[in-house]
This record gives sequence, structure tokens and C-alpha cells, in this order.
Amino acid sequence: MKRTILIYGAVLAVLVFLLKFVEYRYIVRDLSLEFYIGLVAILFTVIGVWAGLKITRKKTIMVMQPAADFKVNEDQLRQLGISRREYEVLELMARGLTNQEIGDRLFVSLNTVKTHSSNLFVKLDVRRRTQAIQKAKELHLLP
Repeated sequence: MKRTILIYGAVLAVLVFLLKFVEYRYIVRDLSLEFYIGLVAILFTVIGVWAGLKITRKKTIMVMQPAADFKVNEDQLRQLGISRREYEVLELMARGLTNQEIGDRLFVSLNTVKTHSSNLFVKLDVRRRTQAIQKAKELHLLP
């Protein structure tokens, strides 16, 4: 957005310079001041509409629906040693819930959720929630 504003300002500065140059050199005798004002107004309008559309354009967010025939890779769960409760925490993480919201849903304390999250990170060999979710999807633990 800052880049757009800077470009907009630079273009307007160049335009004013060109108009003044042309006004003083050649066309001052032939065209009236109203013509210049109209030209600048049209240019400002076009650039303003372009900048407005660019800044206010709606962003499209794609939401993927889980496959109806998805099955959790139970062998992988056992191999990694992920408990049922840890898997529930992982599922809620994938839905975008905070630790407090996960604790409220599962009726456990915030510290318990943090412990389960830490255990998941160690078992999946990751450092962040996003990495845990991505790895779980790669291992077919999440849709």
C-alpha cells in the first residue's frame, strides 16, 4: 500500500513538472487555464479510481473441505506414540483454535494443553503449530 501511494505521488509530481514545462514553453498562448485544470482533474480521477480499486480489492480465501473418504493412518499414530488426547489437541489446532479455546473444548487446563502440544511437537519433530499441522497432513493424520 505504501508503494502505491509513493508511486501515485511521484507520478503526480512528474505530471505537474511536465505541465508547467509545457505551459511555459509552448501552449500558454493557445490553451486556457480551464483546459489544464480539466486535464489534471481527469488524470487524478483515473489514478484515484485505479488506486482505490487496487487497495480495496477483496481477497479470495479458499477453504478446502476435508475429503469424505479420508481415514486416519492409525499405524502412523501408533508408531509416533501419539495418544488419543494429543490427537484431539492436534485436530483442534488444525481448526485454528487457541490453547485456551482447546482447553475449554476438552475441559482441561491451559497447562495440560501446552503439555500435549509440546509432546506433539517432540513426536512430530517440529517447532511450531503450523509445522505440526503440515507434517500431520503429510503423514495422513489430518485431512
